[in-house]
Amino acid sequence: MALILRQMSGARSQTKGMPVISVSKRSAVEPFHAMDLLGAATRRRQTGKPVISMAVGQPSHPAPQRALEAARQALAHGRIGYTDALGLIELRQGLSDYYSTRHGVTIDPGRILVTTGSSAGFNLAFLGLFDPGDVVAIARPGYPAYRNILNALGLRVLEVGVDAESHFTLTPESLEAAQRAAGCKLSGVLLASPANPTGTVTGRAQLKALMDYCGTQDITLISDEIYHGLTYSGDESSALEIGDEVIVINSFSKYYCMTGWRIGWMVVPDHLVRPLECLTQSLYISAPELSQIAAIAALGATDELDGYKASCRANRDFLQKRLQDLGMPLLSPMDGAFYAYADVSAFTNDSMDFAYKMLAEIDVAATPGRDFDPVDGHRAMRFSYAGSRADMVEATDRIAAWLAK
Repeated sequence: MALILRQMSGARSQTKGMPVISVSKRSAVEPFHAMDLLGAATRRRQTGKPVISMAVGQPSHPAPQRALEAARQALAHGRIGYTDALGLIELRQGLSDYYSTRHGVTIDPGRILVTTGSSAGFNLAFLGLFDPGDVVAIARPGYPAYRNILNALGLRVLEVGVDAESHFTLTPESLEAAQRAAGCKLSGVLLASPANPTGTVTGRAQLKALMDYCGTQDITLISDEIYHGLTYSGDESSALEIGDEVIVINSFSKYYCMTGWRIGWMVVPDHLVRPLECLTQSLYISAPELSQIAAIAALGATDELDGYKASCRANRDFLQKRLQDLGMPLLSPMDGAFYAYADVSAFTNDSMDFAYKMLAEIDVAATPGRDFDPVDGHRAMRFSYAGSRADMVEATDRIAAWLAK
């Protein structure tokens, strides 16, 4: 299945008597297997199959009621259009207040850029900060879109393995060792906390050590904080609590349950605002105004959203024990986000094949570790627990019966 998808993605269009339209080298990136699994699961569901998806990090909870009501009123008004490329000032001010309340730091709204999801934030950061050939370090296992976007933009990716010894996060020591082994000099480091797929929360002391190291080595640090608000253990610190010379990317998709609204933000040093604004003007014009209006309201929905966080915590506690009982021990602690990264080597040495068989035979979708780790991911699976408790119970019951066969 995966081989077929790779062959299709690299194919050339050929029509008799017509010129061949070639595919660019930069487009030859790995599929995002979680999205492939989601697509396959959706197609099975459309045929009436009782599919349960634990493949993607999509909250089962709807957007906050305040956000929905604000969007309804905006639609009733009828005029939804472009905004300032940097975003509505009301939203940027609201985000400034968010940092003051949650993290105790003062952030000038002028340093905040509203983006079309965090994905646009990463595109803007990579384009605005680095040139082709520059080397950027990411954790392995880590979010596959980092690797794919960086490769597509002509940047070099240095994947740095994380494990129990490094507390499942990037450290100055691991970065130094990786550079020596690869014979390169880093231009950037991308750190996610809480991390996908490991759930690792990088504590304040570790984060400060990493920021200090990057500062002394003239390395740009990008802090992915899109799972902030969904931390169950450990110290959820923003890099902005430690210093301003950092790029912070966040989103309304996870804690705020607004994946399909495609709305996120960046906080950058003053001198980067104008260059990134110019890129935004040409690449995106602006983030969707309707989503920005809803996001302003969502910032005030903490009570409702903390209820969703509590349901995630309960799912976490359930899945943590259930996977262990199924013979799938955790490969990393579930400190935050809503993922369990589990060892399935007792059942397979090919997580991709395992994932597609599980979908085909018991209608349960989960993501193969190959998505996150090209080296050791063949023995791992990522299970999202962003859905309902009933789905978690039913899915793991099906898996238990399937493995027993």
